[in-house]
Amino acid sequence: MLQETFSYPVLTALIFWPMVAAILLILFKDDEKVRRATFGASLVEIALAWPLLSFQKTPDFQFQELLPWVNSWGLQYYLAVDGLSLMMIWLSILTLPVCILCSWTYIGRRIKEFHICLLLMTTACVGVFSALDLVLFYIFWEVLLIPMYLMIAIWGGDDRRYASIKFFIYTLAGSTLLLIAVTALRIEGETFAIPELMTKDFSFNFQYWVFLAMTIAFAIKVPMFPFHTWLPAAHVQAPSAGSVILAAVLLKMGTYGFLRFCLPLTPAASLHFAPLMIILSLIAILYGGAIALGQSDIKKLVAYSSVAHMGFVTLGIFLFSVRGLEGALMQMLNHGIITGGLFMLIGTVYERSHSREITKNLGLGKNLPAFMFFWGLISLASFGFPGTNGFVGEFLIIIAAFGATTRIGGVDLPLIGLLTAPGAMLAAAYVLKVTLKLAWGQPSSAKNKYWKDLNLREWVYMLLPAVFVIT
Repeated sequence: MLQETFSYPVLTALIFWPMVAAILLILFKDDEKVRRATFGASLVEIALAWPLLSFQKTPDFQFQELLPWVNSWGLQYYLAVDGLSLMMIWLSILTLPVCILCSWTYIGRRIKEFHICLLLMTTACVGVFSALDLVLFYIFWEVLLIPMYLMIAIWGGDDRRYASIKFFIYTLAGSTLLLIAVTALRIEGETFAIPELMTKDFSFNFQYWVFLAMTIAFAIKVPMFPFHTWLPAAHVQAPSAGSVILAAVLLKMGTYGFLRFCLPLTPAASLHFAPLMIILSLIAILYGGAIALGQSDIKKLVAYSSVAHMGFVTLGIFLFSVRGLEGALMQMLNHGIITGGLFMLIGTVYERSHSREITKNLGLGKNLPAFMFFWGLISLASFGFPGTNGFVGEFLIIIAAFGATTRIGGVDLPLIGLLTAPGAMLAAAYVLKVTLKLAWGQPSSAKNKYWKDLNLREWVYMLLPAVFVIT
């Protein structure tokens, strides 16, 4: 059964067109043509996604594509989207062209291989967010690991080997646990189809262990405390495009997993473990903010801020309230836009100063006013300034937290929101601290005044996150 509304299977096209484009790139020998061809392929991907704008605001799965795959195992090629996956697919697709643009001069070697990795990651991302067969989902989940590992290991910084191996080990360990959960769900539920599994009433004991296996896998991807240690190393060593994809898309795969699998498939266990998940989320909010405040490396600061911001997302999910879930969804989307924008800006200034240290990038307000305009705007959104897109989701989660009461060890713990307040204040502190120094600090070198402000290409790729920040 294929979607009949349109003349082509939309989701299949979105998944396999980047793969086809990656294969075609092998024919190109000129680096400039590789860049232009990849950028053109990214625009075709957006055009192919155009029918998704006709998505109806209902809880049903839409744009369904269902074909037999391996009948003896009960496997199906099953794709569809709902509101959650639609949001993440659009984020993945729109991230591709800005990653190409921000890497245009940043990446100077193995240009073809780099762009092939970008295209393959897009294929895997769209597959993860549209697959409704557990094995199909798991395949795309695993495929994504390879190009991201290569991007860090080949085009990363001086410590890229350490960062890439740490990323690989953490995510592979999570994938192993996820495979165990997938196998258990197939045995107990007698199907790989996720919508059918949602109708099953599994025993609490079964839910308990499956929830733990899935949660560790998704917590590593978020990453939640204490599984977060791979993230700062990966962000710092990855090229700008790698950091943008990590922040905008890959981290959201973990929270997507909580919403797509843990809550609907193991609801009783999710409720049982909610106090623990809330505690870990609060620790992430406070710990991430405190560590970010002490960083001298701009990229590491933004990386630790992601730990705190994603802590708000997991908190909103496990508060089990409408406001909390709405806030978590908003924060998932907006964190991708905001943090992706900040990593692009860090890449642009690194191309000029060849340093990510705050002390090496002082006084940019005078010499790079356009850069500081975008940095100031997106930084305001990063700590949830009213009027920006970062405010809405975080505000809804905090409201839900203040209205929540949970039980830990048999003791009522009201007003969880009180513990989120220091996290919000820490975010304002570290963002304003770095922004103040970047804008008005005393430059450490007279060479700073010779840096050129944003060029046309940089204006183009920075306008996209800037528009979403204020709309």
